[in-house]
Amino acid sequence: MAVVGRVARPHGLRGQVVVNPDTDFPNERFRVGAELFVQCGRDLDRKTVRSVRFLRDRPVLSLSGVDTVEAASQLAGAELLVPRDRLEPLPPGAFYLHDLVGCGVELADRTPVGVVTDVQGAPGGPRWLVVAADKGELLVPLAVAICPLIEQTARRIVIDPPDGLLDLNVL
Repeated sequence: MAVVGRVARPHGLRGQVVVNPDTDFPNERFRVGAELFVQCGRDLDRKTVRSVRFLRDRPVLSLSGVDTVEAASQLAGAELLVPRDRLEPLPPGAFYLHDLVGCGVELADRTPVGVVTDVQGAPGGPRWLVVAADKGELLVPLAVAICPLIEQTARRIVIDPPDGLLDLNVL
């Protein structure tokens, strides 16, 4: 399953929820009739989008089986997922961010840096690779100038960080 958004909070009195999208395709992903899986803790429930509108670039959804503000409140923080085989194919050179998790990160001379554990940042804004390294967790900007080579099939990301970057932002 791939995370495509997270429920931020309820909206209104009829069970709608505001979603923080985690997709570059929110109009397609959150369209009326789309099937989403809602994960609250260990529970995974299948829901259908009954209505959608956008409020400041965030979808406000009405989901099947969620008809009250109380039911919507219980979804706050829940992840919205879709099966990976339902993701749209991407053009060459593009990748889904979840595919980067688990990739090894190394310098151009093949010096290992660590392993990607997460990708942070909002769609349309800056993104950072969270890298588990020997000296702690690093944030590496996901930018072509710093990550010139991403080999998905080899599960490898080569970085060319500016001087001091790897020492600057150890978490």
